[in-house]
Amino acid sequence: MSAHGDVDMGHTVAGWTGTALALIGCTGAGAAVCGAWMPGVWLGLGLVVAAAVVTWVLHLAGWGKPGGPRPRAEWDWRIRDTGARTGHAHCLGCRAGGPRRAAASAPRPRPAELAGQ
Repeated sequence: MSAHGDVDMGHTVAGWTGTALALIGCTGAGAAVCGAWMPGVWLGLGLVVAAAVVTWVLHLAGWGKPGGPRPRAEWDWRIRDTGARTGHAHCLGCRAGGPRRAAASAPRPRPAELAGQ
């Protein structure tokens, strides 16, 4: 039995990667503050910004999760989110990524269908 019970905690590749990078960046910046090494502070803070960008890119690539609870079958952190191809409806990160196209496997309308014939 899981320690979290029936709650989807959102453990994803994007989440774990971003958290690890941000933790390393904060630790490095903190150590640089203690050592009075200003370039190290900026390097650590730069790594925190890079963590946000990497997390966002992984989310857009389908390694994150949509908002709200997921079906239990999709709780494993190694399962990709196929809905990320077209973007999540109420996701700020997906909207910031620009307009998304439907998956290549989706059927394309024929010209006659577009003209309404």
